[in-house]
Amino acid sequence: MIDFAIEPEFEEQLAWVRAFVAEEVEAMDLVFDDMSAPYDRSNLAARAALKPLQDEVKRRGLWAAHLPAHDGGAGIGQVKLLHINEILGRTDWGPVVFGCQGPDSGNSEILAAFGTEDQKARWLKPLVAGEMYSCFSMTEPTGGADPTRLKTQAVRDGEDWVITGDKWYASHAQYADFIIVAAVTDPDAEPHLRNTLFIVPKGAPGLEIVREVGFFGEPEGVGGHPYIRFNALRLPDSARLGDRGGGFAVAQARLGGGRIHHAMRAIGLCQRAIDMMTERAVSREVAGGRLIDKQSVQNDIAASAIALRQFRLQVLHAAWMFDAGLGHGREGRLAVSMVKVATADITRDILWKAMHMHGALGTSNELPFGKWLGLAAMFGIADGPTEVHLSSVAKALSRGVEPWPGLFPREHLPTRRIAARAKLARYTEAAA
Repeated sequence: MIDFAIEPEFEEQLAWVRAFVAEEVEAMDLVFDDMSAPYDRSNLAARAALKPLQDEVKRRGLWAAHLPAHDGGAGIGQVKLLHINEILGRTDWGPVVFGCQGPDSGNSEILAAFGTEDQKARWLKPLVAGEMYSCFSMTEPTGGADPTRLKTQAVRDGEDWVITGDKWYASHAQYADFIIVAAVTDPDAEPHLRNTLFIVPKGAPGLEIVREVGFFGEPEGVGGHPYIRFNALRLPDSARLGDRGGGFAVAQARLGGGRIHHAMRAIGLCQRAIDMMTERAVSREVAGGRLIDKQSVQNDIAASAIALRQFRLQVLHAAWMFDAGLGHGREGRLAVSMVKVATADITRDILWKAMHMHGALGTSNELPFGKWLGLAAMFGIADGPTEVHLSSVAKALSRGVEPWPGLFPREHLPTRRIAARAKLARYTEAAA
């Protein structure tokens, strides 16, 4: 049975989340509107306003909803998480208020799955409690996000590892209490067995933040996605996360969840843009009536709503696959790749229509479309560019498909009609 119903008890929780986000969290967005503000603990005023909101979420039992209960989370599963995340996606501060922000959510998942007991005690427990922030550092200036082309190396030296190399777009590294970094430990191994993950504490000797990098539109030298460097940074083997050479597998386990969480939040962002678009259309007077009376405007609103409905169902199905234990299998990976591509495309198209409908005001810094379009661009690049996922989808769909040996394709109508007539001949000839 396919059932889209939400249990009454959970619907009550969602109603509270909607009201809480609208009445409390959106105020944080307006007062503390720097894109990095949710991660910057030096802003004491923002921290003072944040803590009671987080305490209320914890009291409601909705804290860290991406994690199972035994790892310190709400244990509600991915389908229910979608319903929460699409509300939080309307805001900047929402994920931090609810303890399910990236990259911490993905890092907590792999620490829970692959960390040692000591690592869980030192890093996972305070991370889930909201007492720490973290960073995941794989992308490099030369090979981008391709984990088979990393240049950063970790060389064994006695009981230690020495890490040297440059990393790029290390989101929130300047605010992080620790960084999970991917480095090449076995350069001669198969491409997917060369890398290992390590946990680097904040302030470790040899860790350098070369410069801060932000989205376009932010001032140069400011932003939450730094360029960092490891200058012969030394770590004990106890800092290794997972098996030697297992970095690719651990990272993929993390990125699958991260991609679907981005998609969940994108639903809320797109719905907010459609709400703005619709309100603008019924409010704005133009020659010949209101904007909403223009067919092209009607088309944009309707097309956006239809696309978002389709996308939401797509993400819902992927979330169900994770809850069913299928998320990391072949079909689950295919579903996540499809979601990843759709997230960027749907978000960009809806935001552009909404911005355009607001005219000059839409392109100004008095509405949030510029920042949001930067996010949409990021959705198409972060966690693997769109083109890589399109290639993965095509390869997965073509796997096991044999070439058709005939002169014409399998669906060639004249050829099929001859075969069909031969099959039905005993009936047609008897009736003649």
